[in-house]
Amino acid sequence: MASRSVNKVILIGHLGRDAETKFTPAGVSMTKFSVATNRRWKDQQTGEWKEETDWANVVLWRQENLANYLTKGKQVYVEGRLQTRSWDDKDGKKQYMTEVVADDVILLGGRGGDGGSEGSQPVSMPRSAPRSQPAARAIDDMGPDQGITDDDVPF
Repeated sequence: MASRSVNKVILIGHLGRDAETKFTPAGVSMTKFSVATNRRWKDQQTGEWKEETDWANVVLWRQENLANYLTKGKQVYVEGRLQTRSWDDKDGKKQYMTEVVADDVILLGGRGGDGGSEGSQPVSMPRSAPRSQPAARAIDDMGPDQGITDDDVPF
């Protein structure tokens, strides 16, 4: 009998630090960031409200342009899967790390330096989205609006 399994993660939280993009030797971009999610509950014995923050490390492949928008404090929706990897440290001890490999990242607004508000329109960058490449033009050919259109926005 075949068994089915599901490995799906959905997070809505705030970025704990600015995203960092690095490139593999083959030139593939890897963007890393951390997301904080909060849980709040009322203690049954004391009646006090308590809060707990969990941190998730997220990896997003092949989206180097998105790192500029993933800044500390921004609220994001992340959808992906859990992946655990291992390596040997300098002392030969096996180390493990579990992280979320993101398929979709949506900027939700909220906190952050761009003055976004909770009611702002979400901006999405699914990994599967087709990317249009704007035509290259000389700077002198651009008018006062500099020729920027919706197609030039990287998300």
